[in-house]
Amino acid sequence: MNVRPAVETDLPTIIELIGALAEYEREPQAVTLDPDELRAHLFGPRPFAEVLIAEGDGGASVGFALFFHNFSTWKGKPGIWLEDLFVRPGNRGQGFGKALLAAVAAIAVTRGCARYEWSVLDWNAPSIAFYRRLGAQPLDEWTTYRVTGPALTALAALGR
Repeated sequence: MNVRPAVETDLPTIIELIGALAEYEREPQAVTLDPDELRAHLFGPRPFAEVLIAEGDGGASVGFALFFHNFSTWKGKPGIWLEDLFVRPGNRGQGFGKALLAAVAAIAVTRGCARYEWSVLDWNAPSIAFYRRLGAQPLDEWTTYRVTGPALTALAALGR
């Protein structure tokens, strides 16, 4: 087992793993990313996110974690938001998910982050149980909101 930072040549693997995650989350049609834009956002002069790749026997990529920094005004420190964590179904239960979560946690500690957070679909009972076993606690009092597409454009226009 090996967990390592992704490099630009991993882009096809990252895209394939994103597609596999979308299948698992029952939304394969939702993946509309542009590979060139993703390359720029992950490996360009100003990366917006980072990726760790989990490798199994023979260096085969079996999972990934994509994360980025956020900021806690109350703590006055950065945090890490885990956007995606995915291990191929055939490789689950072998410690890859735990290794990816631990590797991102180590990055958070090394960088002096106050928090390490993520969300999970409420129907995903196996993942919820896994996270709870690792000491993660749900934030039941918080509701996530999102604006996209035309609503995002309209909201941005209000600020002009």
